[in-house]
Amino acid sequence: MGGHLHGGRRAVAALGVTLLAAVAVGGCDDPTPQRAPSSPTMSPSPASSPGPADIARWAAGRSDPVPDTIYPSRGNAGLDVLHYGLDLTWSQQTRTLTGTAALQLRATADLPRITLDFLHDYVIDSVTVNGKSVSGSTSPQDKLTVPTPLTKDAAAAVVVRYHGTPRPIADPSKRTDIEPLGLTVTPTGELWTMQEPYGALTWYPVNDQPSDKALYDIAVTAPAGWVGVASGTPAGTSGQTNRYTTTDPVSSYLTTVAVGPFKKEEANGPRGLPLTYWVRPQDADELEVARESPAMIAWLEQRFGPYPFASGGLVVVDSRSAMETQQLVTMGQMGPVGIGRPRFERNLLHEYAHQWFGDTVSPKTWKDVWLNEGWAYYAQVLWQQDKDHTPNADLDQMMLTEDAADRKESGPPGTPRADSFAARNVYTCAAAMLHQIRKTVGDTAFFTMARGWSQEHRNGSADRATFIAYVNKSTGRDLTALINTWLDSTTQPRPVT
Repeated sequence: MGGHLHGGRRAVAALGVTLLAAVAVGGCDDPTPQRAPSSPTMSPSPASSPGPADIARWAAGRSDPVPDTIYPSRGNAGLDVLHYGLDLTWSQQTRTLTGTAALQLRATADLPRITLDFLHDYVIDSVTVNGKSVSGSTSPQDKLTVPTPLTKDAAAAVVVRYHGTPRPIADPSKRTDIEPLGLTVTPTGELWTMQEPYGALTWYPVNDQPSDKALYDIAVTAPAGWVGVASGTPAGTSGQTNRYTTTDPVSSYLTTVAVGPFKKEEANGPRGLPLTYWVRPQDADELEVARESPAMIAWLEQRFGPYPFASGGLVVVDSRSAMETQQLVTMGQMGPVGIGRPRFERNLLHEYAHQWFGDTVSPKTWKDVWLNEGWAYYAQVLWQQDKDHTPNADLDQMMLTEDAADRKESGPPGTPRADSFAARNVYTCAAAMLHQIRKTVGDTAFFTMARGWSQEHRNGSADRATFIAYVNKSTGRDLTALINTWLDSTTQPRPVT
Protein backbone atom coordinates (compact mmCIF):
# COMPACT_ATOMS: atom_id res chain seq x y z
CA MET A 1 0.00 0.00 0.00
CA GLY A 2 2.93 1.70 -0.32
CA GLY A 3 0.90 4.55 0.91
CA HIS A 4 -2.61 4.15 2.11
CA LEU A 5 -4.29 4.66 5.42
CA HIS A 6 -7.90 4.80 4.43
CA GLY A 7 -9.62 4.33 7.76
CA GLY A 8 -11.19 6.99 9.95
CA ARG A 9 -8.78 9.28 11.75
CA ARG A 10 -8.66 11.34 14.91
CA ALA A 11 -9.07 14.97 13.99
CA VAL A 12 -6.27 17.35 14.80
CA ALA A 13 -8.05 20.55 15.69
CA ALA A 14 -5.02 22.74 15.28
CA LEU A 15 -4.79 21.83 11.62
CA GLY A 16 -8.46 22.03 10.88
CA VAL A 17 -7.98 19.00 8.61
CA THR A 18 -7.41 15.31 9.14
CA LEU A 19 -4.21 14.74 7.21
CA LEU A 20 -4.18 11.04 7.88
CA ALA A 21 -7.73 10.43 6.81
CA ALA A 22 -6.28 8.43 3.99
CA VAL A 23 -2.93 7.12 2.96
CA ALA A 24 -2.75 4.57 0.24
CA VAL A 25 -0.92 1.32 0.72
CA GLY A 26 0.80 1.68 -0.39
CA GLY A 27 14.01 6.72 -6.87
CA CYS A 28 17.23 7.98 -9.29
CA ASP A 29 20.90 8.27 -10.18
CA ASP A 30 20.32 10.43 -13.22
CA PRO A 31 19.21 13.97 -12.29
CA THR A 32 19.22 15.14 -15.89
CA PRO A 33 16.01 16.52 -17.42
CA GLN A 34 13.36 13.96 -18.35
CA ARG A 35 13.65 12.64 -21.87
CA ALA A 36 10.84 11.14 -23.84
CA PRO A 37 11.59 7.40 -23.89
CA SER A 38 12.74 5.87 -27.12
CA SER A 39 10.56 3.19 -28.63
CA PRO A 40 11.38 -0.03 -26.77
CA THR A 41 12.73 -2.94 -28.71
CA MET A 42 10.51 -5.93 -28.11
CA SER A 43 10.40 -9.42 -29.50
CA PRO A 44 7.14 -10.54 -31.15
CA SER A 45 5.94 -11.85 -27.81
CA PRO A 46 7.25 -11.14 -24.31
CA ALA A 47 7.07 -14.88 -23.72
CA SER A 48 9.79 -15.49 -26.31
CA SER A 49 12.51 -15.12 -23.69
CA PRO A 50 16.07 -15.81 -24.86
CA GLY A 51 18.19 -18.66 -23.62
CA PRO A 52 20.78 -18.43 -20.86
CA ALA A 53 23.47 -17.42 -23.35
CA ASP A 54 21.73 -14.04 -23.60
CA ILE A 55 21.75 -13.38 -19.87
CA ALA A 56 23.77 -10.19 -20.33
CA ARG A 57 20.73 -8.68 -22.05
CA TRP A 58 18.92 -8.65 -18.70
CA ALA A 59 21.82 -7.42 -16.54
CA ALA A 60 19.73 -4.49 -15.30
CA GLY A 61 17.44 -7.03 -13.62
CA ARG A 62 20.20 -8.56 -11.51
CA SER A 63 19.51 -8.57 -7.75
CA ASP A 64 20.91 -10.11 -4.60
CA PRO A 65 17.77 -11.58 -3.00
CA VAL A 66 17.65 -12.19 0.73
CA PRO A 67 15.11 -14.24 2.73
CA ASP A 68 12.22 -12.16 3.95
CA THR A 69 12.12 -12.23 7.74
CA ILE A 70 8.47 -11.19 8.08
CA TYR A 71 6.97 -13.51 5.45
CA PRO A 72 9.57 -16.28 5.04
CA SER A 73 7.19 -18.59 3.16
CA ARG A 74 7.18 -16.20 0.19
CA GLY A 75 10.04 -15.92 -2.23
CA ASN A 76 13.16 -17.95 -2.83
CA ALA A 77 16.46 -16.28 -1.95
CA GLY A 78 18.25 -18.94 -4.00
CA LEU A 79 16.85 -17.48 -7.23
CA ASP A 80 17.39 -14.15 -8.92
CA VAL A 81 14.85 -13.60 -11.69
CA LEU A 82 16.32 -11.18 -14.21
CA HIS A 83 13.36 -10.87 -16.58
CA TYR A 84 9.71 -11.84 -16.82
CA GLY A 85 8.05 -12.12 -20.22
CA LEU A 86 4.30 -12.40 -19.58
CA ASP A 87 1.76 -13.09 -22.32
CA LEU A 88 -1.75 -13.00 -20.81
CA THR A 89 -5.20 -13.48 -22.34
CA TRP A 90 -8.40 -12.86 -20.39
CA SER A 91 -11.77 -14.35 -21.29
CA GLN A 92 -14.63 -12.39 -19.75
CA GLN A 93 -17.07 -15.07 -20.82
CA THR A 94 -15.36 -18.07 -19.22
CA ARG A 95 -13.51 -16.13 -16.49
CA THR A 96 -10.29 -17.81 -17.65
CA LEU A 97 -6.80 -16.36 -17.61
CA THR A 98 -4.47 -18.07 -20.08
CA GLY A 99 -0.83 -17.23 -19.64
CA THR A 100 2.69 -17.90 -20.78
CA ALA A 101 5.41 -16.79 -18.38
CA ALA A 102 9.00 -16.83 -19.61
CA LEU A 103 11.48 -16.29 -16.81
CA GLN A 104 15.17 -15.63 -17.29
CA LEU A 105 16.84 -16.47 -13.98
CA ARG A 106 20.09 -17.31 -12.29
CA ALA A 107 20.77 -19.40 -9.22
CA THR A 108 22.38 -17.60 -6.27
CA ALA A 109 23.10 -20.94 -4.55
CA ASP A 110 23.20 -24.64 -5.42
CA LEU A 111 19.55 -25.69 -5.78
CA PRO A 112 18.11 -29.22 -5.94
CA ARG A 113 15.05 -27.82 -7.76
CA ILE A 114 13.47 -24.60 -9.01
CA THR A 115 10.75 -23.29 -6.70
CA LEU A 116 8.56 -20.27 -7.41
CA ASP A 117 5.41 -18.77 -5.90
CA PHE A 118 2.28 -19.55 -7.91
CA LEU A 119 -1.40 -20.01 -7.10
CA HIS A 120 -2.20 -23.72 -7.03
CA ASP A 121 -5.63 -23.16 -8.63
CA TYR A 122 -4.06 -22.89 -12.09
CA VAL A 123 -3.64 -25.82 -14.44
CA ILE A 124 -0.04 -26.17 -15.61
CA ASP A 125 -0.15 -26.89 -19.33
CA SER A 126 3.60 -27.22 -19.91
CA VAL A 127 7.00 -26.30 -18.50
CA THR A 128 10.32 -26.05 -20.27
CA VAL A 129 13.79 -25.31 -18.91
CA ASN A 130 16.31 -24.16 -21.51
CA GLY A 131 13.97 -25.38 -24.20
CA LYS A 132 13.54 -28.92 -22.83
CA SER A 133 10.17 -30.17 -21.57
CA VAL A 134 10.12 -30.95 -17.86
CA SER A 135 7.48 -31.63 -15.25
CA GLY A 136 6.06 -28.96 -12.99
CA SER A 137 3.50 -29.08 -10.21
CA THR A 138 1.86 -26.70 -7.75
CA SER A 139 1.13 -27.29 -4.07
CA PRO A 140 -1.58 -26.05 -1.68
CA GLN A 141 1.11 -23.73 -0.28
CA ASP A 142 0.99 -21.91 -3.64
CA LYS A 143 4.40 -23.10 -4.75
CA LEU A 144 5.39 -24.19 -8.25
CA THR A 145 8.11 -26.84 -8.19
CA VAL A 146 10.20 -27.74 -11.23
CA PRO A 147 12.53 -30.68 -10.43
CA THR A 148 15.51 -29.28 -12.33
CA PRO A 149 18.67 -28.78 -10.24
CA LEU A 150 20.80 -25.68 -10.71
CA THR A 151 24.33 -24.97 -9.55
CA LYS A 152 25.27 -21.60 -8.12
CA ASP A 153 25.53 -18.89 -10.81
CA ALA A 154 23.88 -21.13 -13.41
CA ALA A 155 21.37 -19.42 -15.70
CA ALA A 156 18.12 -20.90 -16.91
CA ALA A 157 15.24 -19.91 -19.17
CA VAL A 158 12.00 -21.28 -17.66
CA VAL A 159 8.76 -21.09 -19.63
CA VAL A 160 5.46 -21.98 -17.94
CA ARG A 161 2.16 -22.20 -19.80
CA TYR A 162 -0.99 -22.25 -17.67
CA HIS A 163 -4.69 -21.43 -17.48
CA GLY A 164 -7.38 -21.09 -14.86
CA THR A 165 -9.69 -18.78 -12.96
CA PRO A 166 -7.78 -16.38 -10.72
CA ARG A 167 -8.71 -15.55 -7.18
CA PRO A 168 -7.23 -13.28 -4.51
CA ILE A 169 -5.65 -14.60 -1.33
CA ALA A 170 -5.94 -13.53 2.31
CA ASP A 171 -3.96 -10.48 3.35
CA PRO A 172 -1.86 -10.47 6.54
CA SER A 173 -3.39 -7.26 7.85
CA LYS A 174 -5.89 -6.19 10.47
CA ARG A 175 -6.94 -3.11 8.56
CA THR A 176 -10.53 -3.05 7.38
CA ASP A 177 -9.82 -0.94 4.30
CA ILE A 178 -7.53 -3.45 2.60
CA GLU A 179 -9.10 -6.07 0.38
CA PRO A 180 -7.75 -9.56 -0.26
CA LEU A 181 -4.46 -9.64 -2.17
CA GLY A 182 -3.92 -10.35 -5.81
CA LEU A 183 -5.90 -10.70 -8.99
CA THR A 184 -9.58 -9.96 -8.47
CA VAL A 185 -12.46 -10.69 -10.85
CA THR A 186 -15.40 -8.29 -10.56
CA PRO A 187 -19.04 -9.39 -11.01
CA THR A 188 -18.95 -7.97 -14.55
CA GLY A 189 -15.77 -9.86 -15.40
CA GLU A 190 -13.25 -7.03 -15.10
CA LEU A 191 -9.79 -7.78 -13.70
CA TRP A 192 -7.63 -5.76 -11.33
CA THR A 193 -4.91 -6.44 -8.78
CA MET A 194 -3.17 -4.97 -5.72
CA GLN A 195 -0.65 -7.20 -4.00
CA GLU A 196 1.41 -5.78 -1.19
CA PRO A 197 3.22 -7.50 0.49
CA TYR A 198 2.67 -10.43 -1.90
CA GLY A 199 0.03 -11.62 -4.34
CA ALA A 200 1.66 -11.40 -7.77
CA LEU A 201 1.59 -15.19 -7.43
CA THR A 202 -2.14 -15.02 -8.20
CA TRP A 203 -1.48 -14.24 -11.87
CA TYR A 204 2.02 -15.43 -12.83
CA PRO A 205 4.84 -17.68 -11.51
CA VAL A 206 7.07 -15.34 -9.54
CA ASN A 207 9.74 -14.91 -6.91
CA ASP A 208 7.30 -12.97 -4.74
CA GLN A 209 9.57 -11.03 -2.41
CA PRO A 210 10.71 -7.39 -2.51
CA SER A 211 14.47 -7.89 -2.80
CA ASP A 212 14.32 -9.69 -6.17
CA LYS A 213 13.80 -6.93 -8.74
CA ALA A 214 13.47 -7.83 -12.42
CA LEU A 215 12.74 -6.39 -15.84
CA TYR A 216 9.30 -7.01 -17.36
CA ASP A 217 7.66 -7.26 -20.76
CA ILE A 218 3.91 -7.78 -20.47
CA ALA A 219 1.34 -8.39 -23.21
CA VAL A 220 -2.35 -8.39 -22.27
CA THR A 221 -5.04 -9.55 -24.69
CA ALA A 222 -8.50 -8.33 -23.73
CA PRO A 223 -12.00 -9.23 -24.95
CA ALA A 224 -13.41 -7.19 -27.81
CA GLY A 225 -14.30 -3.67 -26.70
CA TRP A 226 -12.12 -3.88 -23.58
CA VAL A 227 -8.48 -2.97 -22.93
CA GLY A 228 -5.68 -4.75 -21.12
CA VAL A 229 -3.55 -2.45 -18.97
CA ALA A 230 -0.29 -3.25 -17.16
CA SER A 231 2.58 -1.54 -15.37
CA GLY A 232 5.53 -0.24 -17.33
CA THR A 233 5.83 1.99 -20.39
CA PRO A 234 3.24 1.44 -23.16
CA ALA A 235 5.00 -0.39 -26.01
CA GLY A 236 2.41 -0.75 -28.74
CA THR A 237 -0.97 -2.25 -29.57
CA SER A 238 -1.89 -4.98 -32.02
CA GLY A 239 -5.58 -5.81 -32.30
CA GLN A 240 -6.79 -6.55 -28.78
CA THR A 241 -3.27 -6.96 -27.39
CA ASN A 242 -1.54 -4.14 -25.53
CA ARG A 243 2.15 -4.35 -24.63
CA TYR A 244 4.16 -2.78 -21.83
CA THR A 245 7.87 -2.82 -21.05
CA THR A 246 10.30 -1.71 -18.35
CA THR A 247 13.89 -0.58 -18.55
CA ASP A 248 14.14 -0.19 -14.77
CA PRO A 249 13.80 -3.27 -12.53
CA VAL A 250 10.59 -3.85 -10.57
CA SER A 251 9.77 -5.71 -7.35
CA SER A 252 6.95 -8.19 -7.91
CA TYR A 253 4.52 -6.46 -5.55
CA LEU A 254 4.80 -3.32 -7.71
CA THR A 255 3.47 -4.92 -10.88
CA THR A 256 -0.15 -4.47 -11.94
CA VAL A 257 -2.62 -5.67 -14.54
CA ALA A 258 -6.21 -4.66 -15.26
CA VAL A 259 -8.75 -5.55 -17.94
CA GLY A 260 -11.96 -3.65 -18.51
CA PRO A 261 -13.73 -0.96 -20.57
CA PHE A 262 -10.84 1.47 -20.17
CA LYS A 263 -10.39 4.67 -22.12
CA LYS A 264 -6.98 6.25 -22.43
CA GLU A 265 -6.03 9.88 -21.94
CA GLU A 266 -2.45 11.01 -22.43
CA ALA A 267 -0.69 14.03 -20.95
CA ASN A 268 2.77 15.43 -20.33
CA GLY A 269 4.30 15.93 -16.91
CA PRO A 270 7.37 17.94 -15.98
CA ARG A 271 10.05 18.06 -18.69
CA GLY A 272 7.84 16.16 -21.12
CA LEU A 273 7.29 13.10 -18.90
CA PRO A 274 4.69 10.91 -20.70
CA LEU A 275 1.62 10.28 -18.52
CA THR A 276 -1.28 7.93 -19.24
CA TYR A 277 -4.61 7.85 -17.41
CA TRP A 278 -6.72 4.71 -17.83
CA VAL A 279 -10.32 5.25 -16.72
CA ARG A 280 -13.71 3.64 -17.33
CA PRO A 281 -16.85 5.52 -18.47
CA GLN A 282 -18.01 5.92 -14.86
CA ASP A 283 -14.68 7.44 -13.74
CA ALA A 284 -15.20 11.06 -14.85
CA ASP A 285 -14.53 12.47 -11.37
CA GLU A 286 -11.38 10.38 -11.00
CA LEU A 287 -10.16 11.59 -14.39
CA GLU A 288 -10.61 15.18 -13.27
CA VAL A 289 -8.27 14.56 -10.33
CA ALA A 290 -5.89 12.53 -12.52
CA ARG A 291 -5.37 15.67 -14.59
CA GLU A 292 -3.70 17.19 -11.51
CA SER A 293 -0.89 14.65 -11.91
CA PRO A 294 1.57 17.00 -13.67
CA ALA A 295 1.29 19.51 -10.81
CA MET A 296 1.63 16.78 -8.17
CA ILE A 297 4.72 15.31 -9.81
CA ALA A 298 6.23 18.77 -10.23
CA TRP A 299 5.69 19.42 -6.50
CA LEU A 300 7.42 16.13 -5.66
CA GLU A 301 10.31 16.83 -8.02
CA GLN A 302 10.98 20.18 -6.34
CA ARG A 303 11.59 18.35 -3.06
CA PHE A 304 12.90 14.91 -4.03
CA GLY A 305 14.55 15.29 -7.41
CA PRO A 306 13.64 14.12 -10.92
CA TYR A 307 10.88 11.57 -11.36
CA PRO A 308 12.80 8.28 -11.57
CA PHE A 309 11.11 6.47 -14.47
CA ALA A 310 10.42 6.85 -18.19
CA SER A 311 6.65 7.26 -17.83
CA GLY A 312 3.88 7.58 -15.26
CA GLY A 313 0.15 7.71 -14.81
CA LEU A 314 -2.66 5.79 -13.20
CA VAL A 315 -5.38 3.21 -13.71
CA VAL A 316 -8.69 3.40 -11.83
CA VAL A 317 -10.20 0.09 -10.69
CA ASP A 318 -13.16 -1.18 -8.69
CA SER A 319 -11.48 -0.96 -5.28
CA ARG A 320 -11.52 1.10 -2.08
CA SER A 321 -7.75 1.15 -1.80
CA ALA A 322 -4.72 2.36 -3.77
CA MET A 323 -1.27 1.05 -4.60
CA GLU A 324 2.04 2.51 -5.77
CA THR A 325 2.47 0.11 -8.68
CA GLN A 326 5.57 1.18 -10.59
CA GLN A 327 5.12 3.75 -13.36
CA LEU A 328 1.32 3.27 -13.30
CA VAL A 329 -0.29 3.67 -9.90
CA THR A 330 -3.46 1.69 -9.21
CA MET A 331 -6.25 3.81 -7.73
CA GLY A 332 -9.53 2.75 -6.20
CA GLN A 333 -12.70 4.55 -7.20
CA MET A 334 -13.76 7.83 -5.66
CA GLY A 335 -17.49 7.18 -5.34
CA PRO A 336 -20.32 6.56 -4.82
CA VAL A 337 -19.14 3.92 -2.32
CA GLY A 338 -15.44 4.55 -2.82
CA ILE A 339 -12.94 6.62 -0.88
CA GLY A 340 -14.18 10.14 -1.71
CA ARG A 341 -12.47 13.00 -3.51
CA PRO A 342 -10.21 14.46 -0.75
CA ARG A 343 -8.91 11.01 0.12
CA PHE A 344 -8.45 10.14 -3.55
CA GLU A 345 -6.33 13.27 -4.02
CA ARG A 346 -4.16 12.50 -0.99
CA ASN A 347 -3.78 8.89 -2.02
CA LEU A 348 -2.73 9.87 -5.53
CA LEU A 349 -0.04 12.21 -4.22
CA HIS A 350 1.05 9.51 -1.79
CA GLU A 351 1.30 6.85 -4.49
CA TYR A 352 3.26 9.15 -6.76
CA ALA A 353 5.66 9.84 -3.86
CA HIS A 354 6.27 6.11 -3.66
CA GLN A 355 7.85 6.14 -7.10
CA TRP A 356 10.85 7.70 -5.28
CA PHE A 357 10.36 5.92 -1.96
CA GLY A 358 9.53 2.22 -2.30
CA ASP A 359 9.69 1.79 -6.07
CA THR A 360 13.08 2.90 -7.33
CA VAL A 361 14.44 2.21 -3.83
CA SER A 362 12.62 -0.82 -2.42
CA PRO A 363 12.93 -2.49 0.99
CA LYS A 364 15.18 -5.55 1.16
CA THR A 365 12.64 -7.20 3.47
CA TRP A 366 9.24 -6.24 4.85
CA LYS A 367 10.84 -5.47 8.21
CA ASP A 368 11.80 -2.14 6.66
CA VAL A 369 8.41 -1.24 5.16
CA TRP A 370 8.73 1.98 7.20
CA LEU A 371 11.27 3.12 4.59
CA ASN A 372 8.43 3.15 2.04
CA GLU A 373 5.56 4.38 4.12
CA GLY A 374 7.32 6.89 6.34
CA TRP A 375 8.68 8.83 3.38
CA ALA A 376 5.49 8.68 1.30
CA TYR A 377 3.32 9.70 4.24
CA TYR A 378 5.67 12.54 5.13
CA ALA A 379 5.50 13.77 1.53
CA GLN A 380 1.71 13.64 1.76
CA VAL A 381 1.72 15.63 5.01
CA LEU A 382 3.98 18.31 3.54
CA TRP A 383 1.81 18.56 0.43
CA GLN A 384 -1.29 18.98 2.59
CA GLN A 385 0.52 21.58 4.68
CA ASP A 386 1.28 23.57 1.53
CA LYS A 387 -2.34 23.37 0.39
CA ASP A 388 -3.74 24.44 3.76
CA HIS A 389 -0.97 26.90 4.72
CA THR A 390 -0.60 25.11 8.03
CA PRO A 391 1.81 26.74 10.51
CA ASN A 392 4.92 24.71 11.32
CA ALA A 393 4.04 24.63 15.01
CA ASP A 394 0.72 22.97 14.23
CA LEU A 395 2.48 20.46 11.98
CA ASP A 396 4.94 19.65 14.77
CA GLN A 397 2.11 18.99 17.20
CA MET A 398 0.17 16.86 14.74
CA MET A 399 3.20 14.67 14.03
CA LEU A 400 3.76 14.06 17.74
CA THR A 401 0.08 13.43 18.46
CA GLU A 402 -0.17 10.85 15.69
CA ASP A 403 3.10 9.20 16.65
CA ALA A 404 2.15 8.79 20.31
CA ALA A 405 -1.24 7.25 19.54
CA ASP A 406 -0.05 4.88 16.82
CA ARG A 407 3.11 3.83 18.66
CA LYS A 408 0.95 2.91 21.65
CA GLU A 409 -1.54 1.01 19.50
CA SER A 410 0.80 -0.82 17.11
CA GLY A 411 4.27 -0.69 18.63
CA PRO A 412 7.46 0.79 17.17
CA PRO A 413 7.68 1.08 13.37
CA GLY A 414 11.02 -0.74 13.14
CA THR A 415 9.53 -4.07 14.24
CA PRO A 416 6.30 -4.56 12.27
CA ARG A 417 4.09 -7.51 13.14
CA ALA A 418 3.56 -10.22 10.54
CA ASP A 419 -0.19 -10.34 11.19
CA SER A 420 -0.59 -6.55 11.01
CA PHE A 421 0.89 -5.51 7.70
CA ALA A 422 0.70 -1.78 6.94
CA ALA A 423 -0.41 -0.79 10.43
CA ARG A 424 -0.51 2.95 11.01
CA ASN A 425 2.79 3.06 12.90
CA VAL A 426 4.92 2.38 9.82
CA TYR A 427 3.40 5.51 8.30
CA THR A 428 3.06 8.04 11.10
CA CYS A 429 5.85 7.02 13.47
CA ALA A 430 8.39 6.67 10.65
CA ALA A 431 7.30 10.05 9.29
CA ALA A 432 7.76 11.53 12.78
CA MET A 433 11.31 10.16 12.76
CA LEU A 434 11.97 11.91 9.43
CA HIS A 435 10.52 15.11 10.85
CA GLN A 436 12.92 14.88 13.79
CA ILE A 437 15.86 14.48 11.39
CA ARG A 438 14.67 17.56 9.52
CA LYS A 439 14.42 19.59 12.73
CA THR A 440 17.91 18.46 13.73
CA VAL A 441 19.76 19.22 10.49
CA GLY A 442 17.59 21.97 8.98
CA ASP A 443 15.66 22.16 5.72
CA THR A 444 18.61 22.58 3.37
CA ALA A 445 20.49 19.52 4.62
CA PHE A 446 17.30 17.46 4.99
CA PHE A 447 16.03 17.98 1.46
CA THR A 448 19.50 17.55 0.02
CA MET A 449 19.58 14.21 1.81
CA ALA A 450 16.05 13.36 0.60
CA ARG A 451 16.90 14.11 -3.04
CA GLY A 452 20.11 12.13 -2.92
CA TRP A 453 18.53 9.02 -1.39
CA SER A 454 16.67 7.94 -4.51
CA GLN A 455 19.48 9.04 -6.80
CA GLU A 456 22.26 7.19 -4.97
CA HIS A 457 20.22 4.00 -4.48
CA ARG A 458 18.29 4.05 -7.74
CA ASN A 459 16.87 0.69 -8.86
CA GLY A 460 18.14 -0.99 -5.72
CA SER A 461 17.00 -2.29 -2.35
CA ALA A 462 17.77 -0.88 1.06
CA ASP A 463 17.44 -1.61 4.76
CA ARG A 464 17.90 0.29 8.02
CA ALA A 465 21.68 0.00 7.95
CA THR A 466 21.77 1.36 4.40
CA PHE A 467 19.58 4.29 5.42
CA ILE A 468 21.56 5.18 8.54
CA ALA A 469 24.88 5.06 6.71
CA TYR A 470 23.49 7.27 3.96
CA VAL A 471 21.91 9.83 6.30
CA ASN A 472 25.10 10.15 8.36
CA LYS A 473 27.21 10.62 5.23
CA SER A 474 24.80 13.05 3.58
CA THR A 475 24.23 15.28 6.60
CA GLY A 476 27.69 15.04 8.13
CA ARG A 477 26.03 14.22 11.44
CA ASP A 478 25.91 10.95 13.37
CA LEU A 479 22.15 10.42 13.63
CA THR A 480 22.35 6.70 14.36
CA ALA A 481 20.94 7.00 17.88
CA LEU A 482 18.11 9.32 16.80
CA ILE A 483 17.01 7.00 14.00
CA ASN A 484 17.23 3.81 16.06
CA THR A 485 15.41 5.36 19.00
CA TRP A 486 12.48 6.58 16.89
CA LEU A 487 12.29 3.24 15.08
CA ASP A 488 12.58 0.99 18.15
CA SER A 489 11.10 2.77 21.16
CA THR A 490 7.80 1.46 22.48
CA THR A 491 7.01 4.93 23.84
CA GLN A 492 7.43 8.27 22.15
CA PRO A 493 11.04 9.48 22.37
CA ARG A 494 11.85 13.00 23.50
CA PRO A 495 11.37 15.24 20.45
CA VAL A 496 13.98 17.63 19.13
CA THR A 497 13.35 21.16 20.36
